[in-house]
Amino acid sequence: MQPTGVPQIFSLARRRRRGQRAATRRLRSENCARFLAEEIGTDMADRLAFVRADPDKLLLIGQIGGAIRSQFPSKPITYGHALDLEKPYDLGNLTDQFDFVGIGGQLDAVNDLPGALIHARNALTPGGLVIASFVGGASLPRLRAAMMAAEPDRPAARIHPLVDPRAAPGLLQRAGWKDPVVDTYTLNVRYSSLDRLVSDLRDQAQGNAFAEPATPLGQAALQRAREAFLDGADADGKVTETFEIITLTGRRSLAGT
Repeated sequence: MQPTGVPQIFSLARRRRRGQRAATRRLRSENCARFLAEEIGTDMADRLAFVRADPDKLLLIGQIGGAIRSQFPSKPITYGHALDLEKPYDLGNLTDQFDFVGIGGQLDAVNDLPGALIHARNALTPGGLVIASFVGGASLPRLRAAMMAAEPDRPAARIHPLVDPRAAPGLLQRAGWKDPVVDTYTLNVRYSSLDRLVSDLRDQAQGNAFAEPATPLGQAALQRAREAFLDGADADGKVTETFEIITLTGRRSLAGT
């Protein structure tokens, strides 16, 4: 059960289904988009190298590329893709805590973000490190504008609300993270059509996970969205879309609290 009073904007079942759909798409095609997971994984590995972290037990959750596996080939890695991040982690017989927890995506679509951050901290050994990266609030401005143009009179909620990085430091303090750091950077990706952007989002489990999703766009509205997306295309016919990546870094105190 979710904590009393927490709005139920997102559905855990839909969040899991979007991940399963993305995994199926990757199995069916080698050409699926993977740039978010690869970027997040490489960035996490770089951060671990920068602080000279050498964890003995690692927990990886969500969409994370292979850079961390390559960096620690002999270390035991547990994968928690099916975890409910809004509850204490249930890893079966694994009762020991982890030196490092890495979370890729996921936190953009939880109802109780402070609770999720507390559970991540509690999964760490004293002094352990957590890094969580996910798509932030400045992402997908061109897609948002296209969706507004598709339904100018009564736009439906089709892109779920994303975290503003300015709110993140307060969230980390509430969750008891030690030495919290919040930073952001952007990825710019070029698209020749709205459909290709949507396909890339589905490949990477970035579709919305609303508990009550809107009805699908009709053909006329979809065509308006496609045209609006390309209205600002450059001379080569391509549109630059932006992905903001928020990264949260912190530790569990040596006292274990």
